[in-house]
Amino acid sequence: MHKIYHRIESIAGNVIAVKAAGVQYKELAEVTSQFGTSLAQVIRMNGDNVFLQVFAGSRGIATDAKVRFLGRSMQIPFSEALLGRVFTGSGEPRDKGPSIAENMIDIGGPSVNPAKRIIPRNMVRTGLPMIDLFNTLVESQKLPIFSVAGEPYNPLLARIALQAEVDVIILGGMGLKHDDYLFFRDTLEEQGALTRSVLFIHTAADPTVECLMVPDIALAVAEQFALDDKRVLVLLTDMTNFADSMKEIAITMEQIPSNRGYPGDLYSQLAARYEKAVDFDTAGSITILAVTTMPGDDVTHPVPDNTGYITEGQFYLRNGRIEPFGSLSRLKQLVNGKTREDHRTIMNTMIQLYAGYKETLEKQSMGFRMSSWDQKLLKYGEIFESEMMDLAVNVPLEEALDGGWKILADCFEPEETGLPSKLTDQFWPKKRKKTEDGEQKAEVTKEPAEVGEKE
Repeated sequence: MHKIYHRIESIAGNVIAVKAAGVQYKELAEVTSQFGTSLAQVIRMNGDNVFLQVFAGSRGIATDAKVRFLGRSMQIPFSEALLGRVFTGSGEPRDKGPSIAENMIDIGGPSVNPAKRIIPRNMVRTGLPMIDLFNTLVESQKLPIFSVAGEPYNPLLARIALQAEVDVIILGGMGLKHDDYLFFRDTLEEQGALTRSVLFIHTAADPTVECLMVPDIALAVAEQFALDDKRVLVLLTDMTNFADSMKEIAITMEQIPSNRGYPGDLYSQLAARYEKAVDFDTAGSITILAVTTMPGDDVTHPVPDNTGYITEGQFYLRNGRIEPFGSLSRLKQLVNGKTREDHRTIMNTMIQLYAGYKETLEKQSMGFRMSSWDQKLLKYGEIFESEMMDLAVNVPLEEALDGGWKILADCFEPEETGLPSKLTDQFWPKKRKKTEDGEQKAEVTKEPAEVGEKE
């Protein structure tokens, strides 16, 4: 039997305060007013003063409203029935489907014991050359996608959800516009990927506290799927909205702000979510890709700055492309030596030549005379951007490697690339020439003339 408190001491925004004993941090409560009942969560305790964030907002709540503590933290149901469903940030069905109440699990638990982890050893294929070929995503990796407002980071996540070779996709949306939510839902449904996906969506119109719960709910469900021997990819967008929700509540609670008004435990809060990425010794894995928008394209902003110290690299999304410079997957060396023998060499060579292309563009913009080598670099850079960097490209890794060799052969001679002759002898495409009728034919060795035939 739980106590019911009939007096609310103060109301500030969506936060209410009551005097209560025997209450735990993050415990749930029911707040009943003349407008109905809403869940609330304990977000701060100071002696017997307990502060709760009301999920549905404090509008209509009077000081005589009833507060009943439930004696447990937030829980979410888990079963295979979650697949193909869309839920709110508090775990309620958003797709008008039936509620699920079986096998309730706690959210926001500790990260996995390091003794149960193994060294990452498998790649996650996405079909995107800029990831698979140049910055391979590895199982159990945690990577942010640094971007700015207006970039197609949500379409990128949707494409990864469609193409990634994993068992389960869990999408956590925070502060999404309703159009973005519909885009994710409709794209996955039309392409048949919704059947292996679970969506937890918090829109900008939903209560702030639900935004804070989306990563915890998504990762708690992901952990259960991973324990069932599933390869799980968790996609989160946008972690800056998550941090801004923390900031909003901290200001409401009159906490002393840290850098740019964010709470002082921003690093710990972000790390608690990212460290859920794991490759279990005897089960599945959790891999995390999370969008982090940078206000003003400022990488020193507290959210991307703290994120960079937690994660194992980052992807930079600029001008609708994953930039090769600045993007880094620190774990790619653990797997790209096992894919194909030319993977590392072709990766390094193509990026070096693309850097040369960027330098040539600067020379061209300043009016310098272009050499024949500069002309080759200009041709190479244009082809590289259209066939490798375009996010619409969807090819397997092996085909991307072959395409890399073809691009090099179209623009350079083997000796100009600096590639080892051992690899060029094996992978360099045969030179082709155009015949009079316009057909492309492989160049062949000329046969000796027959006796009596005019030379």
